[in-house]
Amino acid sequence: MTKKPSNPHDAYARQILSRAADAASEIRANIDADLAARIDFDGMVLVPGSFITEDLRSQYSDVLYRTTIDDRGAYLYILIEHQSCNDQLMAFRMLSYVVNIWRRHLDEHPVPQVLPVVVPMVVHSTHTGLRWTAPTQLGDLIDLDGSARDLLDRYLPRFEFLLDDVAPLDVAALRARELTPAARLMLIMHKIGPGNPHLGSDIMEVVDELRALLDGPSGTREFDILVTYLFIVCDVSVTELQPLTDSLGPRAKEVVMTTAERLEARGEARGEARGEARGEARGRAAGRAEILLEQLTVKFGPLPNAVTQRVQAAGAEDLHVWARRVLTADSLADVFA
Repeated sequence: MTKKPSNPHDAYARQILSRAADAASEIRANIDADLAARIDFDGMVLVPGSFITEDLRSQYSDVLYRTTIDDRGAYLYILIEHQSCNDQLMAFRMLSYVVNIWRRHLDEHPVPQVLPVVVPMVVHSTHTGLRWTAPTQLGDLIDLDGSARDLLDRYLPRFEFLLDDVAPLDVAALRARELTPAARLMLIMHKIGPGNPHLGSDIMEVVDELRALLDGPSGTREFDILVTYLFIVCDVSVTELQPLTDSLGPRAKEVVMTTAERLEARGEARGEARGEARGEARGRAAGRAEILLEQLTVKFGPLPNAVTQRVQAAGAEDLHVWARRVLTADSLADVFA
């Protein structure tokens, strides 16, 4: 229907977890109740930007919130991982992201002599069911044997991140979680959506959750986000979703129809744009080829058919190189050496 984003799973999760109430429900589900009572979830403020390095942004996404713990400044950091294999160095990566959060904080608050706490969390959600096996503590990545580790223990950095490994959980376990409807359905869609040829029937298992989502204060928008994700990661049709829309009513049917039409139009527009770009590139190359052929003819006389065909079939990079060589070349062989 349309070109898939490099990682639609993480993009979908980031859309949901960028809303404070949804992120708060996910964090609450993974921390001690006594700690949760100390965090000001109502005062969470989303901090714009990402701390993931450019080379990894196609694999992960992240959100950062500013809040307080016991009335002291604090940050809540969530990284979403949806890979088919664990990142063995995730503990190291998370530490570097926490350090970058502190760097930004110090840039914005240069006077304080203390650092705010950062609560780091990784959400591992993939339809493959693969359990998380990589270390969650930085110390487990440091290559030391037992006796040397005991001697060096006091010098080793102590860092650990919270892990929510929902990948091996089934739909029943995810439905039982105390989450907002949007957060719960995001994790469920990660589980049942990608490449599922039976999505039209499987999704009926969570029709009650979908109805609650649709009936919420921003239900139409949230349902649209969910349906958009499903159309991108699964080759599902409007017809296959008809039992769902029949159950949910006309508003759901309208969202499914308009989302499908929007994505189809976007895909066609991108195809046309790519076609126009390729046409323009071919036109420019053809123009350069004609100029080069004229230069070669003026300098070396009538050209062999093989040379003419080679120039006309060449790409922009070769044409550029040959056009520079023709200025100093003494023969055709020098141009195409």
